[in-house]
Amino acid sequence: MSPPALAITFLLAVTLCYFVRCWLSPFGDCRKCHGWGFAMKTDRKGRVKRGKDCRRCHATGKRIRVGRWIYNRATRTYRAGTR
Repeated sequence: MSPPALAITFLLAVTLCYFVRCWLSPFGDCRKCHGWGFAMKTDRKGRVKRGKDCRRCHATGKRIRVGRWIYNRATRTYRAGTR
């Protein structure tokens, strides 16, 4: 197999796996709070304390994946055009 064909096959496989992952699990952990829903703080003694709620995920710890967001936007645009 030639290197370009191998690269194309690899990229198609990675893309297909990402689409399946977005379909099965549309929500992933928030990148800012790492899925905790709040900031991790430490006091002067080094003990972990709960910080402020995460503003990015609204303290849920979950965010919609980019691929699922694109899919949702595309279907919403398609449905709006058929009316």
